[in-house]
Amino acid sequence: MNRLPLALLLALSAGMVQAQTPEQAPARAGLERQEIRAQLLPRQFTTLAAEIGAKVNKLSVPEGGAFKAGQTLVGFDCSVQQAMLQKARAELNAAEATDKANQRLAELNSVGKLEVDLGRAGRQKAVAEVGAQQAVLGKCSITAPFAGRVAEQKVREQQFVQPGQPLLDILDDSVLELEFLVPSAWLVWLRTGQTFDVEIDETGQRYPARFERIGARVDPISQSVKVAASIDGRFPELIAGMSGRVRVTPPTPKP
Repeated sequence: MNRLPLALLLALSAGMVQAQTPEQAPARAGLERQEIRAQLLPRQFTTLAAEIGAKVNKLSVPEGGAFKAGQTLVGFDCSVQQAMLQKARAELNAAEATDKANQRLAELNSVGKLEVDLGRAGRQKAVAEVGAQQAVLGKCSITAPFAGRVAEQKVREQQFVQPGQPLLDILDDSVLELEFLVPSAWLVWLRTGQTFDVEIDETGQRYPARFERIGARVDPISQSVKVAASIDGRFPELIAGMSGRVRVTPPTPKP
């Protein structure tokens, strides 16, 4: 009778011990270490657009430049709007004088109630016109809604722009975030505040990160859920748009 070599018997025995049933394999796969692609995103970003039609006088911050919250980023030539405000103020002065005169004549019974009402309405209309022109002048400069950097200038100085035309893309890169999908099976152990590493392609380095938010619903087709995380610390070499591999090691299931 032929006998199998001892080494082969040991190999077969080890294979039988490590074998998994079809039901156990998927569950184990969902708990093994996974690498997921993700991209660095700024926490805040927006596109600033013109609210009036005017010529761009000045762009205060160049592309890539930093700015503070409330700093003026774009200035327009508003000489026409300034003239319109002066005209509205002159008309208001005239309307106030007419209204005042009508009230005095009314006290002397020298003018009818209709004239008095029309004079008061003319003054109120002039006041509203002054307010409208002041609101337009308030749009002759655009200030930064938050501190950050200019990602892209979409116009140039001395260029005439129309209302609604995009001017600048700005972002706040003080905190960089990651958004990616994870298996829905992770929801049994995944919690905000848990840490992991992300390896960025452009730098070849690993950085600490922390889960910040977990999505409110699961995609039933891919059986995944969206999560958001932030880089744990400040690393000047990291900028928005870089990408890399998220390395998360799920906890070992208890026997």
